[in-house]
Amino acid sequence: MNILEKLKGKNILIWGYGREGKSTERFINECCDVASVTIYEGERVGINEEYFDLIIKSPGIIMDDENPKYTSQTELFLSQFHDKVIGITGTKGKSTTSAILYTVLKECCGKNVILLGNIGRPCLDYFEEITDDTIIVFEMSCHQLMHTKISPHIAVFLNFYEEHLDYYKTIESYFAAKSNITKYQTKSDYLFVGIDVPEIETKATIIRVFKPHKREFHLRLMGEHNQYNAKFVYSIAVGLLGLNENKVLSSMNTFGGLPHRLEYVGKINDIHYYDDSISTIPEATISAIKSVPNVQTILLGGMDRKINYDILLEFIRQNRQLQFVCFYSSGERIYRTVSDCDNCYYVADLESGVLLAKKITEKGKACILSPASASYGYFKNFEERGDMFKKYVLSDVENDD
Repeated sequence: MNILEKLKGKNILIWGYGREGKSTERFINECCDVASVTIYEGERVGINEEYFDLIIKSPGIIMDDENPKYTSQTELFLSQFHDKVIGITGTKGKSTTSAILYTVLKECCGKNVILLGNIGRPCLDYFEEITDDTIIVFEMSCHQLMHTKISPHIAVFLNFYEEHLDYYKTIESYFAAKSNITKYQTKSDYLFVGIDVPEIETKATIIRVFKPHKREFHLRLMGEHNQYNAKFVYSIAVGLLGLNENKVLSSMNTFGGLPHRLEYVGKINDIHYYDDSISTIPEATISAIKSVPNVQTILLGGMDRKINYDILLEFIRQNRQLQFVCFYSSGERIYRTVSDCDNCYYVADLESGVLLAKKITEKGKACILSPASASYGYFKNFEERGDMFKKYVLSDVENDD
């Protein structure tokens, strides 16, 4: 359905005024002929649902029930462009996989390619750039998918781990939100799914992607997890879209990575520092540790969302050659559980953690910020946390590189 026709003459409420809310307001003011548009940031009880024809909810606002008056940027966008969209979700790896795929398609397919969505680019900001031959790479978060009743033509479900239980309360609800990426697909659609995703119902053609047994791709990015991300990109670009294999492989090799994802900060006083602030679950932190060959010190902690840390606790106990500096509420819980281990420390905050890491990390070794925890309550987002880590690392010293 055409978005402009859907909104024409309607009384619209924009519920939430963050990045997407402001984007929606701009889109309506610049492109649409509506009866009225209202901005609202309060509780749902304050919304006069009878007055408004359509309520565009921002992701992250909790709403337990389904109501046909409520929609979102994502749902509006898919209602018109779902046949052009490659939607990518998963607990981890969404941004990197989306960015690699965008890079490959832009260089190899000869069409107009747009990267948007949860990667920090609200989809309606790109409405006027979409042409008949456009391919849209759409990073899709669980919050964007939660109440969406349209799925993309090509869906990618990378992996699924325990996260966001402070929002969804149960792992089943979290999985249900993610599963909307394929729930409304048809027989003419495709689902690329990883081995860490539970069984999922779909009418789409399922293409399973298995983890590489060895280093299959020559990448500038470190880590087995990025080899896996690259395999999804290869499967889509070469396997489904039929692009030239050599060009695709060459293009993947040029991709240098995104900030805060095992980003190399520099060598300071002969210690290598990496910013992996994006790692908010134990599995991601363990993967980051395994990706850096000379790692010695890992900085852990943030908001305690009560997720299960057993896999990380066991990893700490089994790797006494590594040093773990814990802070904030989740770091305190981790430290208390393994306080008998002489390779664990507890400090109050990230700044204190960096100061301690500078003292205990041997020259020639590496220190990683890979918190296994969300940033909320201490930082605005994981980007700010990573930026502060870099600031503390670089303070009062000169870079050796």
